[in-house]
Amino acid sequence: MSPLPPLHFAAHSFTGLEAGPRLVVLGAVHGNEVCGSLAIRRILAAIEAGEIVIRRGHVSFVPVANPLAWHNRTREGERNLNRRLQPTDAPTEFEDHVANWLCPLLDAHDALLDLHSFHTPGEPFVMLGPDDNDGPLEPFARAAEERALARCLGVGRFVDGWLDTYARGVERRRLRGCGDADPHYGVGTTEYMRSRGGYGLTVECGQHDDPAAIDLAEHCVRATLSHLGLIDDTPPEPARRIEHMRIVEVIDKTHDDDVFARDWESFDRLQAGEAIGTRADGTVVTAERDACILFPNPDATAGQEWFYLAVAIAQPTP
Repeated sequence: MSPLPPLHFAAHSFTGLEAGPRLVVLGAVHGNEVCGSLAIRRILAAIEAGEIVIRRGHVSFVPVANPLAWHNRTREGERNLNRRLQPTDAPTEFEDHVANWLCPLLDAHDALLDLHSFHTPGEPFVMLGPDDNDGPLEPFARAAEERALARCLGVGRFVDGWLDTYARGVERRRLRGCGDADPHYGVGTTEYMRSRGGYGLTVECGQHDDPAAIDLAEHCVRATLSHLGLIDDTPPEPARRIEHMRIVEVIDKTHDDDVFARDWESFDRLQAGEAIGTRADGTVVTAERDACILFPNPDATAGQEWFYLAVAIAQPTP
């Protein structure tokens, strides 16, 4: 590991006088996604000023989950913290040290709100976990609580299917013999949280540099504190109509010179057979079915995620 600037990990915790849930709120899991960190600092200032009072339960705020990435204002320090998140007895990359600090913190809480933003323009959305299940990939028993929280955030689009899609993507990488083929590669903060008996949401609040993303992130924190009863504000009315999408495919860049056919935005509609981009060898990448593009990243490098495909499904049960 290369020499590092002076860095530390920090969480700000508050406990109410009455019993209640234990919530953790994360910002800057990716260092170039600033909305969560800035929103959390607004919340901390409001608590300090007495505008927000934690009456019940416990909440921990982490403005900067990845200090090295934040210091460099890059997506990652030495690797993507939100992939392959797990403690290790033999840390080799900076994110291993983050995991050894962050995972025990997540273990100590019931619910997680993880605030993110994205590269290209697009509408905000909430990343959900799976339906309740006892399967081998991501067993879960708290979908109703997770979805109830999601509906209070004021975001009209849900997306699920993350870990299933990643499992298929990792298998393709293994067969190609390139990219990160670690079977734990798809596990990020919310997946880890669910694996430990909790539940969690990732909110993609908007484009990286959009000031509205900071406002939405702050709104989501306040709404979560109210919904869970940690503060005395009237809980927000749950949304009744949600557009629910499911990720079905993750496509990697195989060469740095792979290029998109145009400047895509998240949730742009694709028709079956439509050209999405062109590989460096001239192969045209097309949509195999009607779908939406998600997280298009023209700056991805070979072996990294280039874009995702998602399809509409029926609304989740409230």
